[in-house]
Amino acid sequence: MNENFQLHRDRFGHLVLTESDGREHLAVEPTRAFPISAPQEGIAVLSREGHELAWIARVADLTEQTRRLLEDELAGREFMPEIRQVRGVSGYATPCTWQVETDRGGTSLVLHAEEDIRRLAAPALLIVDSRGIQFLIRDPRALDATSRKILDRFL
Repeated sequence: MNENFQLHRDRFGHLVLTESDGREHLAVEPTRAFPISAPQEGIAVLSREGHELAWIARVADLTEQTRRLLEDELAGREFMPEIRQVRGVSGYATPCTWQVETDRGGTSLVLHAEEDIRRLAAPALLIVDSRGIQFLIRDPRALDATSRKILDRFL
């Protein structure tokens, strides 16, 4: 847990990185290298200009305070509901509207084309709706039979 930087928020709520020599970088942004397959590993802290200021190999190696700040910042920037159930679709030709249950509640999404369902690191899928919102299906095999049947028609 010997970090060569510290994180804190300024009076405007922006994340600030202070290097071991005292140099401060305002409004830094953490970015996950592998948000789906390894969300707790490989996080870059970037300057406003997009330059890497710090690399975090494992979140578990950070101090509690730094870990909390980092996770709060990432949670505020990342929005990727996880689909737990596909309740129904308006049709099997695209575009079509899907009624889904996510880890954040029920919603609907419009699938413009079958290409908007993308395979990630096996077995995960990413569905991008007409508004650009990304929905994750971590493991299609874990869905109920009806959800799998609907999904299979589009794969």
